[in-house]
Order: sequence, then structure tokens, then C-alpha cells
Amino acid sequence: MAIRNTLMIILMTTWATTLHAQSDEQLIRAARLRSNAAIAVHDTTAMIAEWTSDYHIVSSRNSEVAGASQNAYWFSEEFRQKKDVVYERYSEKIEINPSWNMASETGRWEGHWQEPDGKVRIGGTFYAKWHKVGGAWKIRAEIFTPLYCDGSAFCDKKPLQ
Repeated sequence: MAIRNTLMIILMTTWATTLHAQSDEQLIRAARLRSNAAIAVHDTTAMIAEWTSDYHIVSSRNSEVAGASQNAYWFSEEFRQKKDVVYERYSEKIEINPSWNMASETGRWEGHWQEPDGKVRIGGTFYAKWHKVGGAWKIRAEIFTPLYCDGSAFCDKKPLQ
């Protein structure tokens, strides 16, 4: 009887943990979709809503920007200079540590915009660190590694070393 009760507790705990992880994964995926939508319409206010206050990015060209307000400014300048720029992230794997309220997301990203000499298409892989704050999943950091760039002389410019 004790073994059966122990097994039942283990199964129930595993089941509850799995349900919790699935729920958190769905919340992260929904936040990613909101983030992509905000970028598509150049809405930095909506972008900030998906970040922690200390959000940090390492761009495809090795620029680093720390802080949500600083990143919002950086993106607003990007949107001002490249009127049609769109970046999109495609989640491939999300792993969650529910006891620490952290998660990792890996996947692919793509960006495109028009330059005077052609349309830039750039993309590669990304990593995002998520943190659950006040019950909501927020992006704490993102790193973007470019694996291709074509369509314009922009792609010939070397990134920061």
C-alpha cells in the first residue's frame, strides 16, 4: 500500500509539473507572438511590455544594448532609418525551470528591409532567456547569430569585432 501511494504521488507530481511546464511554454509562445507583432508594426511600447527592465540584446552585428528603455530607443532609431524593417523570431525549442522561474528559447530569426541597392535578407539562430516576473514571462536577454545575409552591400560590411 505504501509503495502504491508513493507511486501515485510521484505520478501526480510528474503530471502536475508537466501541465505547469506546458502552460508556461504556451505563455512564452504567446509572448513571442506579441513581440513579433510589435516589431512588425514598429511599436516600441508593446515591445517593452515583453521585456524585463534590464533586458539585454547582442545583435547580429555584435552591438550590445542593456536596459529596456535603451533598447526601445535603439529600435526606434532602427525603425526611423529603415521604414520597412521587420524582424521575426521563430521558436523551435523552449525549456523551462519552473522552480527558478526561468526558461530558454532557441530558434531561427529573419529580418528584411530595403536598402538603396537592394532588399536585405538576413537571418540565423537566436537564444532568449526568459524570466517569470509577477506571473508573466518576460524576455531578459536575446542573442542573435547571423548565418546568412544577402541582397545588398549592407551584407558586405563586417560586424563589430
